[in-house]
Amino acid sequence: MATTVFLVRHAAHDRVDRVLCGRMPGVGLGEAGQRQAEALARRFACEGVDAVWTSPLQRARETAEPVAARLGLAARPSDALCEIDFGAWTGQAFDALRDDPRWRRWNEARGSERPPGGESMTEAQTRAAAEVERARAEHPDGRVVLVSHSDVIKAVLAGVLGLPLDAYSRFEVSPASVSALAVWDGGGKVLSMNEAAAP
Repeated sequence: MATTVFLVRHAAHDRVDRVLCGRMPGVGLGEAGQRQAEALARRFACEGVDAVWTSPLQRARETAEPVAARLGLAARPSDALCEIDFGAWTGQAFDALRDDPRWRRWNEARGSERPPGGESMTEAQTRAAAEVERARAEHPDGRVVLVSHSDVIKAVLAGVLGLPLDAYSRFEVSPASVSALAVWDGGGKVLSMNEAAAP
């Protein structure tokens, strides 16, 4: 028996690619993101999904809720799917971070570095992978949507693919994209990666 796990990155907000929002409160979807969330709801309407779990951050909840509503489910919050804690970098513009040598080291060595006062990508990978396993245990042979964040999803995918976390930049996880896994007791494989829902 295998569980199909759909890893969904939250839809777009107005600060994407400009600000490292991290766990900032009050970051909701923009107009484009709301349209993407509705497209995701249509995409999953015929998938026979058993559960929708979501990061507790606003942008993830606003992505998960239309999907869950379309399926007649409640979106269940999961701290394990939350964004990486970027510590002192939270809320900073990417343009400002580019001059920080610690930022360069973080992006060159994701497997060993950590944001100042924050969480390592290894720690994020451990908690998110445990949540994937929890989804498998609760829904054996079922289908579960997990709404999370780019780096967290990349960490899970890297683990399933047997890649080091330093390879995180070799693949893309776009806003509102879907990456699918098949997971079973003791193993798993990637079925698809970074698929966009039809508009």
